[in-house]
Formats: sequence, structure tokens, C-alpha cells
Amino acid sequence: MSVPLPSIQPLPQDVVHLIAAGEVIDSVAAVVRELAENAIDARATRLSVTVDMARWSVRVVDNGVGLSQADLQQAAAANSTSKIARATDLQGIASLGFRGEALHSLAQLSTLEICSYQRGADQGWRLRYDERGLPTTMEPSASAPGTVVAVQNLFQRLEARRQALPSKSQQQRQIQLTIYALALCHPHLTWQVNQGDRPWFKIYPGTMGQVIAQLLRLPAVDLVEHSWPNAAVSPSTIENRHATNASDKTPDHPLCQLVLALPDRRHRHRPDWVSVAVNGRVVQCPPLEQAILGAFHRTLPRGRYPICAVHLRVDPTLVDWNRHPAKSEIHLRYMDDWRQHIKGAIATALRRGLTAASDAPMPRTSALFTMAESGGSYGTAAAESDGESHGARDRTLDKSTLGKHLPLLPLTVLAQVHNTYILAEHPNGVWLIEQHIAHERVLYEELCDRWQTVPIDSPLLLPDLSAAQVEQLQRIDIDIEPFGDGIWAVRTVPQALVDRTDCTDALRELSQGDAEAAIVATACRTAIRNGTPLNHDQMQALVTRWQQTKQPQTCPHGRPIYLSLAESQLSRFFRRHWVIGKSHGI
Repeated sequence: MSVPLPSIQPLPQDVVHLIAAGEVIDSVAAVVRELAENAIDARATRLSVTVDMARWSVRVVDNGVGLSQADLQQAAAANSTSKIARATDLQGIASLGFRGEALHSLAQLSTLEICSYQRGADQGWRLRYDERGLPTTMEPSASAPGTVVAVQNLFQRLEARRQALPSKSQQQRQIQLTIYALALCHPHLTWQVNQGDRPWFKIYPGTMGQVIAQLLRLPAVDLVEHSWPNAAVSPSTIENRHATNASDKTPDHPLCQLVLALPDRRHRHRPDWVSVAVNGRVVQCPPLEQAILGAFHRTLPRGRYPICAVHLRVDPTLVDWNRHPAKSEIHLRYMDDWRQHIKGAIATALRRGLTAASDAPMPRTSALFTMAESGGSYGTAAAESDGESHGARDRTLDKSTLGKHLPLLPLTVLAQVHNTYILAEHPNGVWLIEQHIAHERVLYEELCDRWQTVPIDSPLLLPDLSAAQVEQLQRIDIDIEPFGDGIWAVRTVPQALVDRTDCTDALRELSQGDAEAAIVATACRTAIRNGTPLNHDQMQALVTRWQQTKQPQTCPHGRPIYLSLAESQLSRFFRRHWVIGKSHGI
């Protein structure tokens, strides 16, 4: 006997609102995100966030413009917002919040209280709301300009939600990453974050790069910042518009921003710091994330990922935010153009990074000096203490140089060391350049721009090639055809391999990868070998060509090419800051 299906009934309004609340507020981190975004929309410059996981409470204090008494009475009502007023406003969202669901959802899921003082008003007000978002109590309050939102007993009406949430440490990590994302997009803000009554962490205002340096605890000199004009209509029209209208560089048209860590200095095991933000919010945008990863291709070791954050300033009409309750997924018009502009910006930043880091200590250099000093006769406690004070001063100076790029300064070749390293003088110190991988980078970029195969007089015979190997050689424009049982005749080879005696071995190597791997293998095989003596003119020509490459920090395999020794480091190592006496001729 079949049981009849229940008849279709309209859901009660309280159930409808509870379902919507569960979509918007799905974690403690979501509470922090929604309240912080409201504070940023209110033009706050300082936020204090307190999270108490044991009591399921969140408190956010800001110094924004505040809310009037009338706005406070309406703030937690269903579908109430000051961000949009009509359907057409959805086509040009310029604020972080716009749905009018966050505060009402919090009223549904917790005990909600708001205290706010609007600048210029006679007094502030404190209101508490019921589960429908209506005020239950309202009283005057003496408070500083801004707003305090207190959420207590979160998910008290959804006990199953509490039980389904991850562990306390995982939730804390989610909260931390949420604040990091907002701080990255709004670097002018000051953040004070507490766990209960104990301080958790602080984020100080600065540039986008300085914020990343704080979050990852990196030396600022390992990062490079780059900005370029935004696209008011389409990225493809940037150059034309800015050639005729310089006013686009005013604050009304903020610049797109990029921060990356120099690949020879910093990289990570996971792509957890490949970040894309659009108009003030970090978003999930796989095409742009893949463009970033592609731009770092052949600059990092295998299995390593870059540190790179991109903040795009896009005309609001080109972005559709109305796709996900958390506003983390978007549709962005002119995606292909944006991908190309991001790749170009990364290439420019990497190029400038070579000069920006010319007088900055490298991690490998510091390690070398540490080992040398530990075995030296001057490794006294007084000297180490003095060195530490100078190191702290240098780190302070390093922060001020972030993003300031000098023109490409020349390197003057001095000598060759062990027929492997080129010693060159830089205006700020000396550099040690590994000749093989520097030449490999030069050849790789030349082959990428101009891959050419040429015919040979006598064909080369390759036995025992698989069908996949033959197809690979044909894909890279190698003329190959059968020549007997299991033997193949090659009639064209890459121009770089024509005069090499190991051309047959090289062709077999090229048959085992893809087109990109073939270029890398050719560059590596044809580069100057270590142990090869070079005269002064040859070394100078190589160094000059290497400096002109697009990504001079690393070879195509991700190995660092040079080691820089700044003059300030040499001075510290040789204790030139010690004043012994005039009789010593110092």
C-alpha cells in the first residue's frame, strides 16, 4: 500500500528566514566576515574583533560613521539594507554588503545587540533584537563614534549546526584567514583581534605588501609591489584611454595592485597564498588563479608555489556578485583580457624585483655569513650583540624600500671563480652568478620567442621510439619518418642543436616530454657548461644578456641564479663599524 505524498504547502515565514540564515551564517568565521564588511562599508579605519568560542559569541567594534536611531530600529529587519534600492543596482555593486540578510540572520540564530553613535548626533543608542529582527529594548548609550555589534549564543536555534562545525582550532584558523583576506584588500585598516579576554593578533595599516609581510612574517625586501591602471570599461582599452585621459589615475579610479614574493627567495608547498581579489573582496576565480600560476611557470622548483596576491579594481558593472550568499564566487567580464594583464603585471614585477633586491640581504647570504662568523676569531658576544642591533636597524630600513624600484643598474664583471661562477661588481656590493643557469635562462627565453628547426645534410637515425615519442617530436616541428624496422630517420633538428655531437641523445630526450619541456631541455643542454673558462668579454656579454631577461631570478627549473652580497653586509662582517683609533688609519 503506497503512502500518498504530502500536499504542497507554503512554508511559514520563520522557517523561510531560518533557512536563509543558515545559508548566510554557516560558521563563526562567516559572522566575523559579515560584521567586518559592514564596518568597512561604514568607512571604518580601525576594527576590534573579539571571539569567544566557549560562549559562542562575537563582538566587532568599529570607528565608522555609525547608525542613527531610525536606522538601528530597521537594521535587523528582513531584507533591509542601505546599499541598494532597486533591481538595477544589482548590476553595479560597489559595496561589500548588499543583500540585507546578515543582521537579520544573526537575529534568527543568536542574541543580537547593537550599540551605535552616529557622528554629529546628540547621543548614541543601544538596541537588542528578537528573532524576527525587531527591537525589544532601546536605550540611550554613551559611546564613542562608531558601532559595536555583539552576537551571543550563536546557533542557539540550530543545535545541529554547532555539532557539525569543525574543531575549535579549525574554526579559529577560518576566522584568521577571513580577517587576513579583508586586511589584504583593505590595507589602510588597523585590526585588533582577541580570543575572549586575551589578545590574539594585530595587523597594522600600510601598503598591501607591508600587510603581507606582517601576515607571513617575511622581510619586506623579499616582496615586490606593482600597480597598473584599472579598467573603467574593458582591460583591452586601458592603454588607449590613459594615453588621452590622465585623470583616470585619480583616487576615483584606483589602481589595480599586485604583490609577489621573489621566487628565488620565497615560495610555498601549497598554493595557499595565490590570492585574487576584486573590488575589495577575495574571491574564488580559477581562471585568474591559473593565470598567476602560469606566470610563475619555469621560475620555481618542482612542487613549489608562488606567494602572489592580485587586487583588481573593476568597473562594478562588469562584475556579477549575485551568485553565492558568501559573495565568494563571481562572474567577471573580459576574463581573457584580465588574464593577460595579470601575466604582464607579474612579468613586470619580476623584472623590477631584480633591481629592488640588489642591495637587500638574501636568506642564503645571511646563512653564509652566519657560518663564517661562527668560525671566525671575532665571534665574541659583544660583536654578536652589536651585529644584532645593526640587523634590526637594517630590517627597519628594508620596510621603507618596499616597492621602490631603481633603474636597472649595470654589473661590471671582475673575474671567473672555479670556471663556474662569474664575480661581478654592483653599485651596492658584489654578485656571484652561476654561469650555466644564467645562460640557461637566456636561451630558454630566446627559444620561447623563436623556436626554429633547420634541415640537416645527413639524417639522424633513432631506433626503438614509441608512437608517443614520434608524435612528440612531430609536435615540436621535427621532420621524422620511418626508416626500416623500428628505426626512424630525423631530417630536421632544433637550430640550437645543429652543431652538437650529442644531437641524437638530445632528440631522444626531447621525445620524452611536452613542447615546454623540450624548450627547457634544449636550453639546459646548449647552455655553457660549468667548468668552461670564459674571457672577460664573454662573461660581460653573458651577464648583460641575462640582466635583460624577463624573469632573471631563477632558471627554468626554479634554481636561483645569483647570490648578492651587499656592501653593508660586507662592512658588518669585517667589523668596519668598530672605531679602534686614529693610529690604525681607520
